[in-house]
Order: sequence, then structure tokens, then C-alpha cells
Amino acid sequence: QVQLVESGGGLVQPGGSLRLSCAAFGSILSRDTMGWYRQTPGNQRELVATIRSAESTVYADSVKGRFTISRDNAKNTVDLQMNSLKPEDTAVYYCRVTLRFGRGDYWGSGTQVTVSS
Repeated sequence: QVQLVESGGGLVQPGGSLRLSCAAFGSILSRDTMGWYRQTPGNQRELVATIRSAESTVYADSVKGRFTISRDNAKNTVDLQMNSLKPEDTAVYYCRVTLRFGRGDYWGSGTQVTVSS
């Protein structure tokens, strides 16, 4: 069993920055996939960024060049640095951990990010 605790959401002006953090409690291996997704009302949850290792990251086209995902395997954390934020980045952001070898797939409870002037 894995528990995910997110932090760092809030209100920011367009062009500003926020850093989201997710702490995973449980058995996480260094090459399990960790990531961030987001969802707005009436829409499906969408991928923002995932990371397996520093050399294996995936970003949504809409955030490339603005967001950076990173992880600390010693602390079982995954962070999302969000720069040059736009109003369309407003959403609830969810942390996700997908364990290899069928060990499980876990979601956090979400943190609200609002980009508005």
C-alpha cells in the first residue's frame, strides 16, 4: 500500500511560479513511475509530466519548457516546478505513482492550482 501526500498548490498570478511536492509513503522502487496529472471541471484527468529517472521524463506539450519534474528517490518525493504559469494551467493537480510488476497504481487526493490576476 502506498499513500501520497501533495502540497504546494495555491493562487498565483499569470507569469508566476509554483512548486508542487508529493511525498510517497510505502514501498517505492527507484524505477517506479511517479508523475503529476491535472483535471478541470467537466474534463478528464490529463497527464502533465511523469518521471522514471532523470533520463526518462515525459511532458505534455502544453507544459514543455515551463514545467520541470524531478524526484528524490531517497525521500520518495516527486516535485513539479511550474514557471510562466497561465490561466489555462488552473486545475486540481494529482500525484500518481505506478508501481512496476503489477504492484499497484496510486493517486493522491489532489491540490488546487489557480492562476488568476
